[in-house]
Amino acid sequence: MAVIIGMDPHKRSATIEIIDHTGKIRAVGRYGTDTAGYTEMLTAGRKFGNRVWAVEGCNGIGRHIAHRLVHDGETVLDVPAKLSAQIRVFATGNGRKTDPVDAHSVAMAALHSPNLSRVEPDPDLLLLSMLADRRDELGRARTETINRLHRFLLELFPGGAERFLSATKARALIATIKPRDPLGKARRRLTVELIGELDNIDRKIKAADKELRQLIIDRGSTLMDLVGIGPSSAARLLADTGDIHRFRNRDRFASWNGTAPLDASSGEQQRHRLSRAGNRRINRVLHIMAVVQLRNPTRGRLYFDTRKAAGKTSMESMRSLKRRLSNVVYARMLADQRQREKASPGGHSGTTLQSSATGLTPHTDPSEKPHPGPATNKVNPAPTAAS
Repeated sequence: MAVIIGMDPHKRSATIEIIDHTGKIRAVGRYGTDTAGYTEMLTAGRKFGNRVWAVEGCNGIGRHIAHRLVHDGETVLDVPAKLSAQIRVFATGNGRKTDPVDAHSVAMAALHSPNLSRVEPDPDLLLLSMLADRRDELGRARTETINRLHRFLLELFPGGAERFLSATKARALIATIKPRDPLGKARRRLTVELIGELDNIDRKIKAADKELRQLIIDRGSTLMDLVGIGPSSAARLLADTGDIHRFRNRDRFASWNGTAPLDASSGEQQRHRLSRAGNRRINRVLHIMAVVQLRNPTRGRLYFDTRKAAGKTSMESMRSLKRRLSNVVYARMLADQRQREKASPGGHSGTTLQSSATGLTPHTDPSEKPHPGPATNKVNPAPTAAS
C-alpha cells in the first residue's frame, strides 16, 4: 500500500503521521532525532513498502533529517511551510498549531500537491551553502564591529570618523590622539582592540571570498561576470536555487524570489504592489545587485532613470529594476546549466529535473509578468545591467 509519511521536524524531535492514498491515518508517532530515535522512526516508516517521506522546510529546520533519510535510500519531498500552513488553517480545529496537527498538514499537502520538489542533495551546493552562510555571518560581524568603532571614535573625535571606515583608516586616525584622562585612555584602548577585531574579520572575509570564488569557477558558473554579483551572492544564488530547470520560465523564478509584483487592483483602479513572499535571501542578493548597478554607469542605471522619467517613483523604479535583474540572473544561470550539461554527459553531479531543493515551490499568476523590454545575458565590455 502506498503511503505518505508527513513530518514536522525540530532540532531534537520529529513528529510523523502516516496516511494512505485516501488520506486515512495509518500511524502517528513522535521520535527523537538522535541515533536511537531516528533509527526507531525509520523502522516505523519501513513497515510500509511503497512510501514517500514529506518533510516540512527541507531548506531550514528539516534539512538535517531530510538529508539523513535520502542518505539511507528514502524518497523525500520538500513541503513548503506556507503550503502546510494553508492546509492547517482551512482544516477543522480552528487552525490550532501542534506537532501532530502540523505533521497531518504536511502529509495532506503532499497528498494533494503532485509537483513538490524531491530532495536530491548535491554535495557541491551543500558546501557552497555552508560557506555562504559563514560569509554572511562574517559580514554581519563586520557591520556590528564597524558600528561600535564609529561610536567610540565619535566620543574621541568631534564629528567622528568618515562613513566608510576601514581598519587602516581607523588605525591612522587613532594614532593622532593620546588622551591623558583615565576615561579617554580606556576609550582609546577599546578602540584599538576593535580595530584589531575589524582587521581580523577583514582577513577572514578575504579568505572566504577567495574560497567561494574558486568553487564557483570550478562549477562553471559565470554569475560573477554580472555587475553587482560577488562570490557570496553567486554562492547564495547557486545554493538556494539548486537546479534552475525546476523553474519553467523566468516568471516562475521571479515569483520564487519575490521580485514579481502582486496584483492589487480594485474596481477601475489598476495597480500592483510589492511581494513580501518568496526567498528573501535571494531577494536581498538582487537588491544588492540593483544598488551596485545604480552606483555605476550601467544599463541598470539607465533603465531606472527611464522608469522615473515615465512618472514612476524611486521605489517603484527600484522594484522594476530588481524584476529586470531577476530575468538577467535567470538567463545566465540557465545558460550556465546548459553549458555544464553539454560539457558533461548526464549533466553536472547532482542535477536533476526534479528539484535539488533548497527553496519554496515555484508559483506564479497572471499578474507576475516580466516588465517590457529585452533582458539579455550578453557580456559587454562596459558594466551594464546584464553584465
